[in-house]
Amino acid sequence: DIFDSDWYTSRSLIGGADIIVIKYSVNDKTSFQDIKESYVPMIKKALNHCSVPVIISAIGARKNGVPCTCPLCTSDRRSCVTTSEGVHLAKELGATYLELHTLNDFYIQKCFGDVLEYFMIQSLNQKSSEKMKKRKKTQKCHRVQPPQLEQPEKMPILKGEASHYDADLHNLLCCCQCADVAFCPEDLSTVVEAHKVILCSASHLFMLLFEVKSPADIHDASIVHMARSLFVVEAKAAHGVPPGVPPVRVVVKDAIFCSCLPDILRFIYSGAFQWEQLEEDIKKKLKDPEKTEHVLEKVKCILKTPGKLNTVKDCRSHQIKRLYNTSLRLFFNTPVLADVIFKIQGATVPAHRAVLVARCEVMAAMFNGNYLEANSILVPVYGVSKDTFLSFLEYLYTDSCCPASILQAMSLLICAEMYQVMRLQHICELYIITQLQSMPSRELASTSLSIVSLLKKAKFHNSDCLSTWLLHFIATNYLIFSQKPEFQDLSVEERNFVEMHRWPSHLYLKQLADYRNYVHSQKCHCAVM
Repeated sequence: DIFDSDWYTSRSLIGGADIIVIKYSVNDKTSFQDIKESYVPMIKKALNHCSVPVIISAIGARKNGVPCTCPLCTSDRRSCVTTSEGVHLAKELGATYLELHTLNDFYIQKCFGDVLEYFMIQSLNQKSSEKMKKRKKTQKCHRVQPPQLEQPEKMPILKGEASHYDADLHNLLCCCQCADVAFCPEDLSTVVEAHKVILCSASHLFMLLFEVKSPADIHDASIVHMARSLFVVEAKAAHGVPPGVPPVRVVVKDAIFCSCLPDILRFIYSGAFQWEQLEEDIKKKLKDPEKTEHVLEKVKCILKTPGKLNTVKDCRSHQIKRLYNTSLRLFFNTPVLADVIFKIQGATVPAHRAVLVARCEVMAAMFNGNYLEANSILVPVYGVSKDTFLSFLEYLYTDSCCPASILQAMSLLICAEMYQVMRLQHICELYIITQLQSMPSRELASTSLSIVSLLKKAKFHNSDCLSTWLLHFIATNYLIFSQKPEFQDLSVEERNFVEMHRWPSHLYLKQLADYRNYVHSQKCHCAVM
């Protein structure tokens, strides 16, 4: 769950940990590769900003005995993780490597427990030494003490919004807006509408069916055979079909599979990771184990990666989770299957109405209402740069964004407010806040970035959380911002707020001046000198 969050949340959670424990089975090479490719880079990146001890635990006894270390012998390496691979991973992270052959009292208590206890004691010792240093500072001479500078007021906490990416695509299937393909049985009795770009993002078979890829590109005879034996495309339409053209009709040859098609499409549109739920739905509908297995095998083939064996495990949640975030990226800023073209700053940007309608309510109204854009392929865009609009579209397709700077994040925030995509607006707010918080005082004093200008834009574009935070930020860094010309651009109301919440306060500065006068009047000298 930590790594499903955005990078800044993950980094703060890792930094707040006492110890990071990475566990894998020595007999599960897939899980080890998943750790190595997905989680280790994130942890390495986080450890650049904090110091947290890491323990790598290899669990279990290798089933095929001691692996051969000869470079030519790779058979046993495919099925189990060697000690050298685990040690190499530990060196890469600067971690402690442990092999626990079985999860009994000896290995857990003596081996793992002792290492864990060692790091806990180190952590406690470090914290206690910091407390002692603070105590020694306070135990100084009992003459007139300097004024105590209180901590600045706590900044408002900005909470992120949960992703509703899968729900958006599922709702698109329910409302059937911008559908460009219609599935029906051979007797044409029923019709189930869908969207090519969503289907192709989930399956190489649908890419073949809708001519996004050719059989030579697939390199898998089973997928080609399944596409030809299961579906027939009656009227093939060219890519970029104008609005108002009827959907392409696809006849499903298998009547049993066709009866389960609504459940299968719901599974694909919901993110294609609820395999157990799909199994349950088809069992209830067919009430026949053989027919159920028949349909599920076809679904596995539809979701199959070319050249790989098809197993039930591949269809489990942890294998196909977050499918769209990577697969829909293939269709971002590409003319393949595109049915709308945005014209912006003299350039053209292709897109897909189905994705836009599902992810953005403003565009849903624009493409389905009584507007000029509803019946036009070429749509002009004003008031935003091409780079910003591309970043906006990238978020709609992938549910993620990574601004290059604070100014780019503010431009993207303005675009998100214009199209009423609130979650993207919150992500941009969080990015701006994180970047400003990590900026040292010296850099803040010398930067040409105008914080007051950011405040004005945040207020104008209804970003209440960011504008409130920026006011607190200016007040907290009063001594820096009060010396800048832009400080004079604050309104009377804003100036009053900053003066009321400024840090350090007027009272502290007066006490500090009195203390300095006292020191000079007593002709005090430094005890060390």
